Amino acid sequence: MSPTRTPSPADPTAATGTSPLAQRRSGEFGAQALIVCDALVRVFRAGGVEVQALQGLDLLVGEGEVLAIVGASGSGKSTLLGILSGLDAPTAGRARLDGHDLAALRGAELVRYRRSSVGFVRQQSAKNLLPALTAAENVALPLALAGRGRRERAARAHELLGLLGLAEKADRRPAALSGGEQQRVSIAVALAGSPRVLLADEPTGQLDARTGDEVFAALRAVNESLGCTILIVTHDPTVAGQVQRAVAIRDGRISSETLRRDELDASGGTTTSEEEFAVLDRVGRLQLPAEFRDALRLEDRVRLTLEGDHVGVWPERPEPQPAADPEEPAR
Repeated sequence: MSPTRTPSPADPTAATGTSPLAQRRSGEFGAQALIVCDALVRVFRAGGVEVQALQGLDLLVGEGEVLAIVGASGSGKSTLLGILSGLDAPTAGRARLDGHDLAALRGAELVRYRRSSVGFVRQQSAKNLLPALTAAENVALPLALAGRGRRERAARAHELLGLLGLAEKADRRPAALSGGEQQRVSIAVALAGSPRVLLADEPTGQLDARTGDEVFAALRAVNESLGCTILIVTHDPTVAGQVQRAVAIRDGRISSETLRRDELDASGGTTTSEEEFAVLDRVGRLQLPAEFRDALRLEDRVRLTLEGDHVGVWPERPEPQPAADPEEPAR
């Protein structure tokens, strides 16, 4: 059985010891974080046109976090997951996971990284499982490819399927499993090599609400039992609302973060507080929510004022002038 890791706090500042701004100033940005994305850029070329999927994205993830990544289609969230999984490479910037510089990995080193440092769960379970193999055989397959012995493979498959509530389904092939069960087997396959990070791309996207809750409960059990850090790309507000930290990507950058904290109330019970923060990138850019821009008709240029303990953002519209007195002679 693989050793159990103790999850760390969900706050990335707690994971790294100092704030991102302080780390940048000291030249230590993300020194203690498990995952570091520093000014990450990814440019695709299609039909002679350049598309910037990531535009200087900064992100720190601490050991043991469960992080949701949300955003509209084309925002860059799946591109980010592709880079962290080793299936893609950044155009510029720095991506580091578990001490590995992802831009520098090549050949056998990249294969080892994919087998042992990260696990990847795709939205469609058919892309995660081989239909001719049983659930246990699917879980054991990555270990067989890594040269592990039969007894070790069987023990690991039994451990993971039991953790995910599928011990009685170990001998069934994917076609004999429900959609939620297939996705839980997919999670077990991704965990076979004891990765420190599990990446899940829309794991509940094709499931109904009840089954999606079961899959998310399985991910939470993995985090709590194994201490595995989990990044979930999702459109599902239910999933995003169940994690302690959710980041929103817009136009290839982190636009906001939502933090949830459990607190004791006056009666001794537990309540969950939720607060959304805008995110300043490394050069000071800030994305204002669309509802703010629309309400104040903010567009093109705006005025910024430093007002003691806050910054004011004002529309460029000129100040209204008093109406002229028609009886006053013109000057």
